[in-house]
Amino acid sequence: MIKVVQGDRQTCQSFVEDLKSRVGQASPEIEQTVRDVIEQVRAGGDSAVKTFSEKFDGWTPENLELSREALEQAVAECDPAFIQSLRKAAENIRAFHQRQKQQSRIDPMPNGIITGQRVRGLHRVGVYVPGGTAGYPSSVLMNVIPAQVAEVGEIVMAPPPGRTGRPDPNILAAAYVAGVDRVFLMGGAQAVAALALGTESVPKVDKIVGPGNIFVATAKKQLYGVVDIDMIAGPSEILIVADESANPTFLAADLMSQAEHDRMASAILITPSRELAERTVAEVYRQMEYLSRKEIIQEALERFGGVIVCESMDEAVDFANELAPEHLEICVDNPFSYIGRLDNAGSVFLGHYSPEPLGDYFAGPNHVLPTGGTARFFSPLSVDDFIKKSSFIYYPKEELEKAAPDIIRLARTEELTAHANSIQVRVED
Repeated sequence: MIKVVQGDRQTCQSFVEDLKSRVGQASPEIEQTVRDVIEQVRAGGDSAVKTFSEKFDGWTPENLELSREALEQAVAECDPAFIQSLRKAAENIRAFHQRQKQQSRIDPMPNGIITGQRVRGLHRVGVYVPGGTAGYPSSVLMNVIPAQVAEVGEIVMAPPPGRTGRPDPNILAAAYVAGVDRVFLMGGAQAVAALALGTESVPKVDKIVGPGNIFVATAKKQLYGVVDIDMIAGPSEILIVADESANPTFLAADLMSQAEHDRMASAILITPSRELAERTVAEVYRQMEYLSRKEIIQEALERFGGVIVCESMDEAVDFANELAPEHLEICVDNPFSYIGRLDNAGSVFLGHYSPEPLGDYFAGPNHVLPTGGTARFFSPLSVDDFIKKSSFIYYPKEELEKAAPDIIRLARTEELTAHANSIQVRVED
């Protein structure tokens, strides 16, 4: 059964610690396996990637890269209504991320000094697409579109080939709609290694984004520094803060919408109303009977779910900030009164008619979010993740001469006499 507990500070803290502990480190065996895969891909290139595809996916593609014709054929096989829905979602996602875009700037001053900043997209980005228990075309849109808005030079996608030798057509359709430049049929740690290091066929990228299993996450961690990464994502999670105005039917549905991701997912409701808490639990078990992923939902809720009855909404908000959840729903009559108090959350859903799946698929804000409490210091995936900035400085001679005594003094204080000399030789001529 789902736990219904009376929430005090100690109880809430116990929930937080339990959830953080479920995001464990990779075992030494996994770390070594991934290290071996990386080194073999580094040495063997395409051949090593194909060998691991045969070993882990049960199929070796003749060519790692999927042709444009094959991509278009996959789109033709999909339900036209699904394609239309993808296009509508893509439009919303693009519009939201366009507003994140930064501009290069030049800041001239009356004295002739010029400073500024150049903003540009990364040269090439790799998007990893997991196989797993379900395919997620929506994640393709969420990873690719911000990169496009940032004006990344080339976007490369890597979906696992699967045992049929062909990824989910819906995934390929999303790649087509989003505007992916190239698709390579490879998955697992070997795909991450190929993208980070480059092979005969696979171009080396500057950054890898997209979720994956423990082997993919470990490969991203080990290759960070060789290549940039988005984040190390953990199991999905939702926290719902609700008052007496909330509908238990809605709350139950929302808890299960997150719990169905996997058996490690977390779904928690916190409310000052015991009646609402108990009615929501009853609704969970009523609705669960009709859902295709019932077993996954039930295990996730019983292991990492719960309903906390707190003393007040103030306590609920404090708990939300402590937990720093990936998804936070505020199911109250006046949700906007809480915005300024919600400091730690990946994405916040306000009101009774803004459920978490709205953000997963359609509204526009990115659904690639920090997990495991990392929303305390990480942000959702955005255009900023796909750009780099360079500053520039111009000083006329007379302005350098004015600044020289201060620069020289600072450099000599740090005992960096060559720095001081670089200035001194210019003011002495």
